[in-house]
Amino acid sequence: MDIREKLLDAAAQVYAETGYRGATTRRIAQQAGVNEITLFRHFGSKHALIQAALDCGGPPSLGSLPEAPRHPDRELRAWCRLQFDHLYQHRAIIRTVLGDIAEHPEGASFVARSCPSTSLQELHAYLLRLRQHGMARAPFNAASAAAMLLGALFAEAMVRDLMPELHHKDADSTIGDYVKLMLQAIGAAPSATSSARRAAAPVATKSRQRRHGPSERHDA
Repeated sequence: MDIREKLLDAAAQVYAETGYRGATTRRIAQQAGVNEITLFRHFGSKHALIQAALDCGGPPSLGSLPEAPRHPDRELRAWCRLQFDHLYQHRAIIRTVLGDIAEHPEGASFVARSCPSTSLQELHAYLLRLRQHGMARAPFNAASAAAMLLGALFAEAMVRDLMPELHHKDADSTIGDYVKLMLQAIGAAPSATSSARRAAAPVATKSRQRRHGPSERHDA
């Protein structure tokens, strides 16, 4: 790791721990193992360094949802877990940016990248595909449904370790609950396979009745 990368990494760590005011150039330089003169030589000012640290890197690649949905519950759980893991990993700096955003609104771009608009667009498109494939039968607004699910994941990642009394299940179970609630709201079958099984069930029942006759009722 070169000096510039060390400074960017140190700035992100110190900023996450102390906020903008607490992230002094002296503290950042100490964290990076360099002197302040080196810091100013590379970035010119504290503001430029912190902004560069927040701007570092593009939107993350967090997996993709299939073009041809088959198992909505399974597909969404896996995708949502990736979104949650990314947000949870960066929760400290996201919370700090949100706390500083009134004085430093430029941090809003970092929050937007942390929960990238591409994820919202991808989820929105996937929900539309569920409808097109006849796998989401209730009337719903796909944009609102996508925003609701991603908003729940964002809130879960930000407060899970701060309010443990609200989280009696592990992350996978909680994410599964969010996905299940949304699928129920949009009238989506958990999977194409399960839909096929349900369609075949009456046929199987009639076949059993033909072989064995109608079931007898025995009252207690």
